[in-house]
Amino acid sequence: MELLPKFAKDYLKHVTVLAKLSRDTVAKGLAPGKLATPDNSFVLDVTSSLTDAFREAIVDPGKVMQDNLELSLKYWQLVQNVALTTMRQPTDPVVAPERSDHRFDDEAWARNPFYYAIAQLYLINAQYLDKLTQDLDGLSDDSRRQLTFLVRQFANALAPTNFFITNPEAVRKCRETWGLSVVRGLENFYRDILRSRQLLNVSMTDEQAFRVGENIATTPGEVVFQNRLFQLIQYQPTTETVHQRPLLIVPPFINKFYIMDLAEKNSLVRWLVSQGHTVFMMSWVNPDESYRDTTFEDYVQEGVLTAMDAVEQATGERELNTIGYCVGGTLLATTLAHLKKISDNRVRSSTFFATLMDFSDPGEIGVYLNERVIQALETYIDKIGYYDGRFIALSFSSLKENNLIWSYFVNNYLKGEPPLPFDLLYWNSDSTNLPAAMYKYYLREMYVNNKLQEPNALTVAGTPIDLTSIDTPAMFISAQQDHIALWKSTYAGYKLFSGEKRFVLGQSGHIAGIINPPEPGKYGYYVNDSEAESPEAWFEQTTHHKGSWWPSWQDWVSRFQGDEVAPRIPGDHKLTVIEAAPGSYVRKRLV
Repeated sequence: MELLPKFAKDYLKHVTVLAKLSRDTVAKGLAPGKLATPDNSFVLDVTSSLTDAFREAIVDPGKVMQDNLELSLKYWQLVQNVALTTMRQPTDPVVAPERSDHRFDDEAWARNPFYYAIAQLYLINAQYLDKLTQDLDGLSDDSRRQLTFLVRQFANALAPTNFFITNPEAVRKCRETWGLSVVRGLENFYRDILRSRQLLNVSMTDEQAFRVGENIATTPGEVVFQNRLFQLIQYQPTTETVHQRPLLIVPPFINKFYIMDLAEKNSLVRWLVSQGHTVFMMSWVNPDESYRDTTFEDYVQEGVLTAMDAVEQATGERELNTIGYCVGGTLLATTLAHLKKISDNRVRSSTFFATLMDFSDPGEIGVYLNERVIQALETYIDKIGYYDGRFIALSFSSLKENNLIWSYFVNNYLKGEPPLPFDLLYWNSDSTNLPAAMYKYYLREMYVNNKLQEPNALTVAGTPIDLTSIDTPAMFISAQQDHIALWKSTYAGYKLFSGEKRFVLGQSGHIAGIINPPEPGKYGYYVNDSEAESPEAWFEQTTHHKGSWWPSWQDWVSRFQGDEVAPRIPGDHKLTVIEAAPGSYVRKRLV
């Protein structure tokens, strides 16, 4: 009897909160029916460009007839299996979910005839659509990839798990909580609407659980330089001596730098400092419409080159080692090619994390890279002056939609559960905008035209860019399951360099393959110090090593770090301290 008053109070509290959220949503003109992409014409152009692939297809009546016959047989088998399930007889599924698909793990999908039938009907039809798509002839590789992507998005959006009535876990939760889970789900939904701007972004983590500079991005340091594009962080030394040559890290400007400094146990920055490096980190600005005309060349000149000059002012050392991550590596490679043209040899080594330089195979993100989509995207960007970072995040999430979109949709809205605190997902949700001019250039000249890998096809900072001229010792670290920078595509970039070089393939994906500290020994890596004609041939001759590649990298870079010198304290040379790390630029969140 004591539980009833408490339950009634909880119910009243959540209903009151929901009513307020609903009023706030209406007051801001963010009714659910108005949620869309930043421009409705844009989403129409994207959808039209993808469905254009249908028009290229040549339908083979024989294949279609065979596919339909197989579908009919599976329907008949399903009828028999449902009858057996109704009589509580054991039966195997007509179509089993893939091992990585956990949407149908709940026992009700196998034991309850209604849910069994719904799940099997869905899986049969989804498999049929996929098979039908693969059987279409006359499609180019790009069109087939676009069509497969579109069909997969359609099928996964219509999964029975995404609807309350056909999700047994959601129904059970509602019954167990006397409907309170539904109220909580609506609360979560309206909160996400209020924090979104036209485009609904489903919360992946408890954003209130993290504070940049308090429980993530906490490695001690100081901001010692800043301009309109970046702040430069110099981290406090923790060793009795440090290496003579400092280390400059160029993070991607598409995301924030603290993926390399999430928590003490997995902070690459903290580990580098512990190895005796004087570490400098660029923290890019989160631009708004006032950066409309900022160019890729500005990111080279006012960004990387200026950061190198600032490192020299901070330490007195002109020579340095460098690291570039993802598009930060693309930017660093462009800078190295420019330095080569002007005979500037200050960079003694360069390391590239999951970096594309040859964009001939950009991976699944290529579904968005046809001319019609690019034109629509450029129109949208020109209108507002930048590319909204939340749209970038959604584009990448759509490549793994079940894990990064629909699983949170179900958890947050249908089951009414709060998202769990997870530092990596907090970082993933902390989006950054991109200036219009810079992003249009990057998209056109690199992804679409693939000119960066072509000698002297691009001119940056007054010099033609030729990656094949770069003879700076280089190490390339890529990730085996990376879906953003495919490792075989990054290997093509590795082949462009002409100097001493090494390619290392870490296990796991774009983040875990790079942020892989030595202590847990979770993922290993593959090494082959000989260059091969193809990535497949290179991999055949690799040796697998257990544990993190970080110590192996330290052994390699030790040849370029110079003598041991006294520790450098931020602000003790020509640059003065501006503010404590992680600085103010990284704290700006999109609203």
